Amino acid sequence: MTIRAVVWGENIHERTNEVVAALYPEGMHTTIAKALNADKAISASTATLEQPEHGLPADRLAETDVLVWWGHKDHGAVADEIVERVARRVWAPCTLKWREAGERERLWVTSPSHPIAEGVGEYFELENEEMYGEQFAVPEPLETVFISWFQGGEVFRSGLTYRRGAGNVFYFRPGHETYPTYHDANVHKVLRNAVKWAHNPQGTKSAILEAPNVPVEKALEPIVERGGKLHASGEAGFR
Repeated sequence: MTIRAVVWGENIHERTNEVVAALYPEGMHTTIAKALNADKAISASTATLEQPEHGLPADRLAETDVLVWWGHKDHGAVADEIVERVARRVWAPCTLKWREAGERERLWVTSPSHPIAEGVGEYFELENEEMYGEQFAVPEPLETVFISWFQGGEVFRSGLTYRRGAGNVFYFRPGHETYPTYHDANVHKVLRNAVKWAHNPQGTKSAILEAPNVPVEKALEPIVERGGKLHASGEAGFR
């Protein structure tokens, strides 16, 4: 079976910067595609930002097994319609099932030492809930705090923790508008515990958003600048 790959590139710097054009006269996307095509199991083609529909019409995406994406200068130039199209194609392998039947949910505590589970006990039950069932296509969490069993037989990872930068993230599944989930004392306890756990007293790290450039002269160890630069003073572009 041949793997059908599409290598997408902005193809901006290759057309506007002399240094980049000299290194990649056919564009970085073409260089990457050629490297992939060196393997007989892969058939790689290219698409670029300036093409109609950014080179990604619906029928082409439907026939793509692997999408390689290279973006740098102008992420905002990708049309929202194409962003949604690509996202839907990426999500297509994901899985999830659900049922709105008001069935009993039993939430088992799988990490009793976790602060979010403090005071909850071995499990608690919600008499009426919406079922969500595995497989649940999410990244592996730092820790699974709760696993749900539903009256219809399905199971679901219902309490997951993540960490991103200075932030703590907790995913908690229970809750549906037509059921009294948020009146339940155990749910209240979990929510209070989760807020305390998610709070980072160190506060935000605004420098992450700034992504500051570190000049050569400010490097921790002496270095000599080598190679070309995209952001040199007075940089000459061409089209």
